[in-house]
Amino acid sequence: MKQIKGLSSEFVRPQGWGSLILCIHFIFGSMPGHAADSAVEIEPVPGAKQRNVIFILADDHRYDAMGFMGHPFLETPHMDAIARNGVHLKNAFVTTSLCSPSRASILTGLYTHKHRVIDNNRLVPQGTRFFPQWLQKAGYTTAYIGKWHMGGETDAPRPGFDHWVSFRGQGHYLPPNPNYTLNVNGDRVKQKGYITDELTDYAIEFMEQQQSKKAPFFLYLSHKAVHANFTPAERHAGRYTDAKWERPSSEANTPANYAGKPRWLRDQRNSWHGVDFPYHSELDVERYYKRYCEALLSVDDSIGRVVEQLKKMGIYEETLVIYMGDNGFMFGEHGLIDKRVAYETSIRVPMIMQCPELFEGRGVVEEVVANIDIGPTIMEAAGLKTPAHMDGQSFISLAQGKQTRWRDYFLYVYYWEKNFPQSPTVFSLRGDQYKYTTYYGLWDTDELYDIRKDPGETTNLIADPQFRDIAKQFENQLYTMLEEQGGMAIPLNQPRGGSQNKRLAPRGGQQASDFPYHLVVPEPINRNAQ
Repeated sequence: MKQIKGLSSEFVRPQGWGSLILCIHFIFGSMPGHAADSAVEIEPVPGAKQRNVIFILADDHRYDAMGFMGHPFLETPHMDAIARNGVHLKNAFVTTSLCSPSRASILTGLYTHKHRVIDNNRLVPQGTRFFPQWLQKAGYTTAYIGKWHMGGETDAPRPGFDHWVSFRGQGHYLPPNPNYTLNVNGDRVKQKGYITDELTDYAIEFMEQQQSKKAPFFLYLSHKAVHANFTPAERHAGRYTDAKWERPSSEANTPANYAGKPRWLRDQRNSWHGVDFPYHSELDVERYYKRYCEALLSVDDSIGRVVEQLKKMGIYEETLVIYMGDNGFMFGEHGLIDKRVAYETSIRVPMIMQCPELFEGRGVVEEVVANIDIGPTIMEAAGLKTPAHMDGQSFISLAQGKQTRWRDYFLYVYYWEKNFPQSPTVFSLRGDQYKYTTYYGLWDTDELYDIRKDPGETTNLIADPQFRDIAKQFENQLYTMLEEQGGMAIPLNQPRGGSQNKRLAPRGGQQASDFPYHLVVPEPINRNAQ
């Protein structure tokens, strides 16, 4: 792809570095991945332009739920337009498929074991630095609008943002209760209507306020949608009631489907996150999926409104817009619903971006990128180099089609929660072709998949002699990464709330799954025991 030169506009452009200081210094505390009690230098990229940046995040948006991905019925014209006018990062992933850890990795550029936000209940550790704090130091006006979620019920303004609109916990799609409020720059304001639309209103208002300012701006628009319980806007309700939906083939509860797979996986079918007892209910997964798609339509509308506002302000060509989901979501794949595990539909997310001045449209990035790369990418757009302590790196050069030295794989972790004991601690290494996964504290089997040949992860290669060396190589690299990065200790937090640990008797509540076949032997193998 060729780089497109900038176009003129009547809007006051963000200025270059000019008289800005050449280095910005931050003093970091003794946080994992931070330099304790030492100055970290942030240098500008020579000759770089400080661009306006808009980052839009949706909750639980899986990678294939977009029209241009060939979806059988879902309509996402505005997402499709960004992919058409910009770049589709088709192999985008999260390093933990859970809301709060993923969002912390976006804001810090760090793996989960470093930022320590390991579940949805923990406050961000004191001293944590978010990349917008550097943007502020570089002269940006910054805004956070939407779901924060890191820290339970608090919605107080956080470091790095000049303008703040958020809500407690998961928030609410609709405000039937007068106690449903938003925190707007420290003031309690009643929620007026459908939350996706209302957050977009706040975003547009912030953008309009930047019209007369010379400083560049950064907008982080974080939607509640499409988190359960999926509630579409009134204008979209029932759109897909009669649509045809095909259940995933890996949902089948058959010996062939589970051959060679971990036994915890089959056990989980009859659980809070399984298709046989979903959320301990009689949930209709097909209807659930269709409502999910209907709720996503308002997110697409939101993207369209934001892009149209850029055009009104005359800054469409020069503004970097990035859209992604905070994690994937399963609707029956492997007999599961929800997320948390390392299977593709849980960890793979949509990611599209556009900036006509930086790269041509209809581009596709094949390399594996991750949520840890968002901060470095936005910092480059702001004319800043990536801080040395961050695990991620900017993917702007990939979007421009330049030859770039890129990672071979990324690390995925999920730490066991007593709240959801059916999902084990997971460590996984995902490369361009293979994915290796191991589980901590289980008497079970590891997994190895050739993603290129087997994108649905149907055939576990871990016991295949032809792949023994590859499995060992990935295992060694996984533990090397953890050891080098201080991730060998399992973080432990005191549980909060109840444990969703029930099973349904009619679905085999007393029955455990069989051991993986390669762990079962027909006769004794140690004949020398005395």
